Amino acid sequence: MTSTAQAQRSGAATAHPDHLGHVIFIAAAAAMGGFLFGYDSSVINGAVEAIRDRYDIGSAALAQVIAIALIGCAIGAATAGRIADRIGRIRVMQIAAALFTVSAVGSALPFSLWDFALWRVVGGFAIGMASVIGPAYIAEVAPPAYRGRLGSFQQAAIVIGIAVSQLVNWGLLNASGGDQRGRLMGLEAWQVMLGVMVVPAVLYGMLSFAIPESPRFLISAGKRERAREILAEVEGERADLDARVAEIEHAMNSEHRSTFKDLLGGGFFFKPIVWIGIGLSVFQQFVGINVAFYYSSTLWQSVGVDPTESFFYSFTTSIINIVGTVIAMIFVDRVGRRPLAVIGSVGMVIGLALEAWAFSHDLVDGRLPAAQGWTALIAAHVFVLFFALSWGVVVWVMLGEMFPNRIRAAALGVAASAQWIANWAITASFPSLADWNLSVTYVVYTAFAALSVPFVLKYVKETKGKALEEMG
Repeated sequence: MTSTAQAQRSGAATAHPDHLGHVIFIAAAAAMGGFLFGYDSSVINGAVEAIRDRYDIGSAALAQVIAIALIGCAIGAATAGRIADRIGRIRVMQIAAALFTVSAVGSALPFSLWDFALWRVVGGFAIGMASVIGPAYIAEVAPPAYRGRLGSFQQAAIVIGIAVSQLVNWGLLNASGGDQRGRLMGLEAWQVMLGVMVVPAVLYGMLSFAIPESPRFLISAGKRERAREILAEVEGERADLDARVAEIEHAMNSEHRSTFKDLLGGGFFFKPIVWIGIGLSVFQQFVGINVAFYYSSTLWQSVGVDPTESFFYSFTTSIINIVGTVIAMIFVDRVGRRPLAVIGSVGMVIGLALEAWAFSHDLVDGRLPAAQGWTALIAAHVFVLFFALSWGVVVWVMLGEMFPNRIRAAALGVAASAQWIANWAITASFPSLADWNLSVTYVVYTAFAALSVPFVLKYVKETKGKALEEMG
């Protein structure tokens, strides 16, 4: 593509955002999968101690039950791209919505621990699919001038889902008298917490019928005119639609459908760009962010905070998460992806190091001393804020942008799978590590946050303002 063509198309998208409202609706509907991703991932926070008590299990077994959903996530993420290339992006969204619904019902009404774990895996598969299809679909539908901000809808939806789950959990806990196993609607409170997800799951399925298929998929399926109609919807009639269709056709004709084999190459199994995507995914998880969303109530209770207050702090942390995400959405296309990532890493190092210091002190009467307690609470919010305004958004945006067209679907699947495996490693190890030494655990997370800075500066290239066809 020539620089003139790029400028004309970018200028058209910037000067005539006539259809921007429609594009925002499409991106928001697709990002509903992100909402469910956030909700399903973090709603378990309200059930951890109840599950431990009901099934009388220790920290190691509890960690496996909580983390087993992430195995499903990894499988769903690895396969979603290929499935989407065969049956379309919208159909994958509808499959994910159905799986979310089934998982919510099964998790709320388990017969035993083993089938509860099974429903967690089903929900994980849906999360993995949503984690891939959301950013990929939005990147393919959004005009280049708005792609970064629209791509950040995925992370915005995730953090809103997290916040809503914590608010619902807190409300239900209060309704049950502060007891996670208290009776509500004929069930224990934690079961209701998990079952409420049926509502957004059904809504996601309904919204998937109201948005168009990706123009790129339609062109790959030979539906050129329908692709042109959708491009007119999202970029406006005044855009050079024939040129856009021809551009996408040319890019697709010059490539073949991506497979795992296409990712191989170089001296270390995968191509370098794939390793960079994997690196971004792993660093995003190894800073320990999901400890804040899966175990925060348990964490605060372990240092003497009562259950109701611990649920409230989980909710306030999720609000800070939203604030940081809004900041990222404002600046991701202005400042760029790399600067935000570096700023966030520095802030995370400070927050995590302060948490490690606070947790290194002995408990007094079952609680942290006042100075250390407040330091831990504030530092936890600082950590989440800097993660949200940087890595939370930047990684999802970049994974939707950074790979060449010829390997995008397969590479995105591998990178997302690596993210879920890293998430599993942190989630499965935290309870046992916390029992051993909570402070040292946070020192490890601090080290990974620090190492992410040279990784970004050395290996990650800026993708701001570039068309997907330029990634090579």
